[in-house]
Amino acid sequence: MKLRLAERMYRLGTETAFEVAARAKALEAQGRPIIHLEIGEPDFDTPEHVRRAACEALEQGYTHYSISTGLPELREAIAEYAGRLRGLKFDPANVVVTPGAKPIMFYTIMALIEPGDEVIYPNPGFPIYESMINFLGGVAVPLQLSEQRDFRINLTELESKVSSKTRLIIINSPHNPTGGVLTMEDLHAIADLAMRHDLMVLADEIYGEIVYEGQHHSIATIPGMMERTILLDGFSKTFAMTGWRLGYGIFPAEMVPHISRLIINSVSCTSTFSQRAAIEALRGPRQPVEAMLAAFRRRRDLVYEGLNKIPGLRCNRPAGAFYAFPNITDTGLDSRAYADYLMQEADVAVLPGTSFGEFGEGYIRISFANSAENLREALRRIDTANRRLPAVAAEIGVAR
Repeated sequence: MKLRLAERMYRLGTETAFEVAARAKALEAQGRPIIHLEIGEPDFDTPEHVRRAACEALEQGYTHYSISTGLPELREAIAEYAGRLRGLKFDPANVVVTPGAKPIMFYTIMALIEPGDEVIYPNPGFPIYESMINFLGGVAVPLQLSEQRDFRINLTELESKVSSKTRLIIINSPHNPTGGVLTMEDLHAIADLAMRHDLMVLADEIYGEIVYEGQHHSIATIPGMMERTILLDGFSKTFAMTGWRLGYGIFPAEMVPHISRLIINSVSCTSTFSQRAAIEALRGPRQPVEAMLAAFRRRRDLVYEGLNKIPGLRCNRPAGAFYAFPNITDTGLDSRAYADYLMQEADVAVLPGTSFGEFGEGYIRISFANSAENLREALRRIDTANRRLPAVAAEIGVAR
């Protein structure tokens, strides 16, 4: 029997970070001392009080289904917490809890986009945006982010991408993979465009608390945007809870029943004991989060300064998230070849910029969610490898 897959399966992309991590772990199993700068997750443990809350919830019997949109007490805590961060008042009824934040992307695009509808998304950008748009039959319209603009959106170019078929704009600030952050001026211009053309906005704010200068700005705060914004956030980054798979969206009220049906038809609900732990994350001690964010700031400075001392590299100063996106064009290698070179010759695992779309060519992504000691060693290895590159280029079969 020959398996016949639906055509849409061939439009489904992936997240290269997991593939590179698997290769790196295979090399580690052979005894190689790989430094992992490829995976985008905090290297800190989930705070103890959150772990303890999950154990207590299990003992208390939180082992059954919840309603599809999440425990009412968690939705209330999210509305309060998210509103306080953004200076807004959210209705808990508009909050939807999901197993991870990716479902918010999937459900939003599934609910809003018909085949042939256009979605504008940042490129380079989180690869699941493009994957989901293509999978569901939409038309993915890439909006190039440039190093010259600190990887902020070019508003003139954005307007040029809007057509009669545009239905949704995706924004991500702070931004993965570049660390760029949109200004309030940027957001006002995007909001004006969305309102003039009657567009919805998916605002991915998963890194919203990891900002190094100033403060995070949300497009939802702009008058008229609450009813046309889907706000995506979660617990993975701020609370070091990647493996817990806990995310949420704050939707316009009329979308919530439709999103609820999508949840019922796919995952039923999010695990109840983890939702109880999420309440503790939001309402419990803040010190572990503040300590983690302070460490990320120190590491940001270390990596930014170190990369710019290495021959062949130059890097903008990341304003948020925990990624650096150095330009590697002066090495003479393309992104994938250079990432492979660092893995093989320096025992450093990074991601090629093309993992985040066509406009990521000429860059690599470095996650500085690793110890300062490991980051210093990684920078030393990269520096050594770059200085050796002219001599070994011919041996590894790459053109310079």
